[in-house]
Amino acid sequence: MRNQVREQRTQREMSQAELGAALGVSRQTVISIESGRYLPSLPLAFAIARFFDLTVDKMFDPEEAGT
Repeated sequence: MRNQVREQRTQREMSQAELGAALGVSRQTVISIESGRYLPSLPLAFAIARFFDLTVDKMFDPEEAGT
């Protein structure tokens, strides 16, 4: 599943640690989500999308799986 987390974070010039702190998760969790190794829980996916002012389907695009 492709996601926009890294792109959105870097556009805002945030570190992974800063994003993790804002979301209440570890830097390692942010790294895993960005790399696609970890799929966030539904509440966390909504929190991430809300943080970046996007919808969940814009933030996490299931149609882009495998890219």
